[in-house]
Amino acid sequence: MAVCAKWDAVVVGAGPAGAIAARQLGQRGASVLLVDRAAFPRSKVCGCCVNASALRTLERIGLGGLPHRLGAVPTGRLRLFVPGQRISLPIPPGVSISRRTFDWALVREATVAGVTFRESTSAALACVDNGWRFVRLLSREEGVETVAARVVIAADGLNGRLIRNQPSLEPSVDRRGRMGVAVICDRAPNCYEPGTIYMACDGGGYVGLVRLEDGRANVAAALDPHVVKRSGGPGTTTAGILRRTGLPPIEELEQKPWHGTGILTRRRTVLGAHRLLLLGDAAGYVEPFTGEGMAWALASADAVTAPALQAIACWQPKMVALWTRKHRQLIGRRQRLCRWLSLILRYPNLMGAAMWPLRIAPALAYPITHMINAPLASGSTEPPQFLSGKESC
Repeated sequence: MAVCAKWDAVVVGAGPAGAIAARQLGQRGASVLLVDRAAFPRSKVCGCCVNASALRTLERIGLGGLPHRLGAVPTGRLRLFVPGQRISLPIPPGVSISRRTFDWALVREATVAGVTFRESTSAALACVDNGWRFVRLLSREEGVETVAARVVIAADGLNGRLIRNQPSLEPSVDRRGRMGVAVICDRAPNCYEPGTIYMACDGGGYVGLVRLEDGRANVAAALDPHVVKRSGGPGTTTAGILRRTGLPPIEELEQKPWHGTGILTRRRTVLGAHRLLLLGDAAGYVEPFTGEGMAWALASADAVTAPALQAIACWQPKMVALWTRKHRQLIGRRQRLCRWLSLILRYPNLMGAAMWPLRIAPALAYPITHMINAPLASGSTEPPQFLSGKESC
């Protein structure tokens, strides 16, 4: 097999997880190729809330001032609406920012760390041979080429293509899970204020809305697929949820082209294969609420640094199991909480009953909001030695 180049690491997917993972490895002297099938800067409509936990991760890795420099909108309040009830809750400070702006800034930070970035490039796993994992790349400019890596990191999202044909990595999809959809609206009523996250919930799903740095409104929803099919589409379904919960209508919702992610809740038994580690949404996902998905992506990207460096130096078969365990220790508790909350949101009457005491004493919500927004101990300061034994290559 003719190989054009050899890399310590090839990271597939240049979203927040992939860009941060590539940057962290580049800063530690690894040769890193970061590829993405989209042309950057590219528009992406989901994940525009960066909560307090995600901000702490950015601060820990030296990018704490980045959201402010990009003009991100500070957020500090959640307004929750169910049919017949509404409540306003303080939440730990976060920000809202468009993914087009944020992701492109993270990619630039990766290149500053010495990472080579290839956009408009799709990737497919090839064979393993002599301590290398081969990846076949396809781009308009370079055509087809094969590169070799000591470790490949799959960070290409919920519906990523890199591991699609790997039977051992097929996800278990929750049959009752909701589908994710999102859109950015140029015009929304002024009553949707910057700095506040609006959430509307009823039996068809839940809708979140937040203002971006350019004044537009990002609308993201987790919807029951059967309800979407019956109502005629995500725009009609979302408009109905806003109407039934008492939120002002947004005229653009039903005309805008919506972007979907398929069923949100899915789980993988193992998070890798030989010289391959899974990261971010590619490692599994549950329905998020106010920026949890971004927090999980950033923290796990930072946490993969130590195992990836160890894989580059000396791959051992047990590394996949160790990374799977480390990843679940890092974000498993938060994901279980989100699963629990998503179950409550399936029953509007139960949600309404839970809101009554919060209307009287909003502080009762503090344990949940604190847990969701607490820092995630990614372990980026750990030494590169990831394995506990003294195995030799």
